[in-house]
Amino acid sequence: MTVVSAEGSVFLTAAWRDLLMVSWAVDPAIVRPLAPPGTEIDLADGRTFVSLVAFRFEDTRVLGVPIPFHRNFLEANLRFYVRRRVPGEDVRRGVVFVKEIVPLRAVAWVARAIYGENYVRLPMRHESRLLSGAKAEAHRDPSRRLAYEWRTAGRWHALRATTSDEPGIAPAGSEDAFITEHYWGYTHHRDGSTREYRVEHPRWRVWHARDVEVEVDASMVYGPELASTLEGTPSSALVADGSEIVVRQGVRLPSRADAE
Repeated sequence: MTVVSAEGSVFLTAAWRDLLMVSWAVDPAIVRPLAPPGTEIDLADGRTFVSLVAFRFEDTRVLGVPIPFHRNFLEANLRFYVRRRVPGEDVRRGVVFVKEIVPLRAVAWVARAIYGENYVRLPMRHESRLLSGAKAEAHRDPSRRLAYEWRTAGRWHALRATTSDEPGIAPAGSEDAFITEHYWGYTHHRDGSTREYRVEHPRWRVWHARDVEVEVDASMVYGPELASTLEGTPSSALVADGSEIVVRQGVRLPSRADAE
């Protein structure tokens, strides 16, 4: 996959597969304090969202180099959505991660050191299986049951769902498109500045999901401020097939302190 961009050199390439994305409408006052300086909360039909997303990394390469035993792994993250107004161009729509979970200590360390992301290492496991009696046909994809689980404080936490109906590209302006089509990442760095990086991938096919199970001690894993939201009824649940992706080197955005 070759992607041309003026936004930094390539830091990481990989494929993201089988993304399970469960989203809730949230009180913007809860996540607004977490938005890095220079960004603002992004809205869909006037609503603010958080999403719990789990997926598989495949063929991961850092600076073009495959790292032994670190090419294929799982991730689960909790994110919300922001935008940054850039003079002379369209608004940049991105995500901010509340917490990211991976099973590899080195991956978590690099993400914290290079991007300032809140990565933690926990044991993880994954299952993908066809439903009993399901079979592929020429005109449709078989239904699948996906499960992503991670272990902390002596118990397994889980995100599970089943694909339903036919996959397709999310219509422009829909909630599904909002959830799947943010192409920037923002972090609040320890020095008080904001780091911005670009994530490039084509639009994904998505399925709506059913039989969604969120078995997570949200207060323990993500904090009491978000627990009431994550323990409520989701607004949507999607499965995206994913694609090859490119993550660009991050850049430090100018701050008010720089101008003083």
